[in-house]
Amino acid sequence: TAILTGPEDKVNLTCSHTVSRYDMILWYQQSSQNTALKLIGYVRYTSPTVEDSFKGRFDVSGDAAANKMAYLHFPKVTEAEDSAVYFCAASEAQCFTIPSLLYKNPL
Repeated sequence: TAILTGPEDKVNLTCSHTVSRYDMILWYQQSSQNTALKLIGYVRYTSPTVEDSFKGRFDVSGDAAANKMAYLHFPKVTEAEDSAVYFCAASEAQCFTIPSLLYKNPL
């Protein structure tokens, strides 16, 4: 789907799927200047996360667990690089562990 907007316009994209075991929906951006996919953010179960480089420009929301839907919000289109191709992907929710938090560092 192509969406044409003007500066300062709000844009909302929707992604849904029907795979029952997939409880995570991720959003990616592919710009014309850089064809690599950049992770914008994701919804894990009902918890949204936006990558630092996209904070303030994009928001994600949704319910990847029950409704299998996620939304990508552009509060306002302001940058030329916002003109891009956007992808969503669904995945089984992964368990993340930060090793440094597992051990108490002695002082």
